[in-house]
Amino acid sequence: MQIEDGALRHGLVLVNTGNGKGKTTAMLGTLVRAWGREMHVCVVQFIKAETGNWGEIRAAKKLAIEWHTLGDGFTWRSKDLTESGNKARAAWALAQGKIASGAYDIIALDEVTYTFQYGWLDATRVIEWLRANKPPELHLILTGRDAPPELVEYADLVTEMREIKHPYQKGILAQAGVEF
Repeated sequence: MQIEDGALRHGLVLVNTGNGKGKTTAMLGTLVRAWGREMHVCVVQFIKAETGNWGEIRAAKKLAIEWHTLGDGFTWRSKDLTESGNKARAAWALAQGKIASGAYDIIALDEVTYTFQYGWLDATRVIEWLRANKPPELHLILTGRDAPPELVEYADLVTEMREIKHPYQKGILAQAGVEF
């Protein structure tokens, strides 16, 4: 275990889930906080398209935060869900290497819960692998809607974002700097 500010660090598993906006945004806030403490951080995005150039990716480049976007975009727009699944499994393989390396203080698996919903990854097997391979001092953040019960049980902290009102309901499209 590493010692931080005079205390032993216990690596936490955080899950940001729910139908509301803010799962990735909350993860980003935690990563920036960790980066500000000179911690080594990494993001693996499972769904967002490899070609994306959203605000968070631009900021990560400027901050020298390691960022990997391996998806092919929104699944409901996918022309080939088999290929989407292959990309998700490739993202998991990359994440496994990053997690097991011991080179990071905090790793985020953004939108990973969707891979469970689509059957591309098995949540129970992922959790078993994490139990066996996640370094004890590594903080891990997993995001996405509909976190499966076994992931909720495994996590140390689970936050559910609940939509009460959204601009989409008024026909307002996603806004730069707020949603991408």
